[in-house]
Amino acid sequence: MSAADPLSPPSRLNPNTHQRGQDKLARVTVQLDPESPLLRKPEWIRAKAPLGPGVARIRRLLRDSALASVCEEAQCPNLGECFTHGTATFMILGDLCTRRCPFCDVAHGRPQPPDAEEPARLAEAIATMELRYVVITSVNRDDLRDGGAGHFADCLRAIRARRPKIQLEVLVPDFRGREAIALEAFAGDGLPDVFNHNLETVPRLYAQARPGADYSGSLQLLRAFKARHPQVPTKSGLMLGLGETRAEVLAVLEDLRAQGCDMLTIGQYLQPSAEHLPVREYWTPAAFAELQSEAEAMGFASVASGAMVRSSYQADRQAQVFSTHQPATSSTAT
Repeated sequence: MSAADPLSPPSRLNPNTHQRGQDKLARVTVQLDPESPLLRKPEWIRAKAPLGPGVARIRRLLRDSALASVCEEAQCPNLGECFTHGTATFMILGDLCTRRCPFCDVAHGRPQPPDAEEPARLAEAIATMELRYVVITSVNRDDLRDGGAGHFADCLRAIRARRPKIQLEVLVPDFRGREAIALEAFAGDGLPDVFNHNLETVPRLYAQARPGADYSGSLQLLRAFKARHPQVPTKSGLMLGLGETRAEVLAVLEDLRAQGCDMLTIGQYLQPSAEHLPVREYWTPAAFAELQSEAEAMGFASVASGAMVRSSYQADRQAQVFSTHQPATSSTAT
């Protein structure tokens, strides 16, 4: 998508305020190795080109509604497939992240205060699309007292007022240092049907891949939410290919199950640009299948594992798989 494209997300038209690439990563403590060789993508890494009327329709709706999607901001390889099918993962609280994670292509910068009109615009767009399942995520907002959790809840309430039967999944940041305040916000109609927080990688690689984040803190967030709302499924995700070992991945899965995590996504990391963390390994389809079997044996009720899997990819189908594994008397928030 070129900068001249009128449907380009605004963040990609404003490099002075929206830092990406070297501008974003120059201050990262763990510097990247510019001499690291680029691995050739294997034949099983394939993505649908982001073209066609379905893609244009969703992009136009996002621009007209002044909304952002993580699909565009993070250059998700599944954008073409999802937009063609009329689905998108909405990104609230602006398009500027307060962190500089070197695996992520979301822009860094100084964010604006939360937009009080965003929940209503989001609800209107979702009603227009007649969606039945929606995933909502956000940038990290370390500048806010509750990390943005209250705004998440405001969006959930506004959407349910327009679409009472909709299912809503949130993919939240770690609310670093604000976990207790943040979790207070999720209540009543502001309670999601699925609570998702990605660990992203193994603890050994956190300093490199997730500067500013804390592995044990992320586990605690999932545990604390589950303790408050045991009826709501929790979910997490990993990206592979940064140099982790199979034993390390399995240890992370055990840690997630120890927190009561119900659902899991595992996908292949793909380098957004030459300035981002390089791919150290492409895991094979057979390896992803083996991890899925291992995860299911550990007790995860719903597992999506594959090279092109992302945390919100076919999230509605994964939630449906989860529901079929629950006793008839169980329920999630509505």
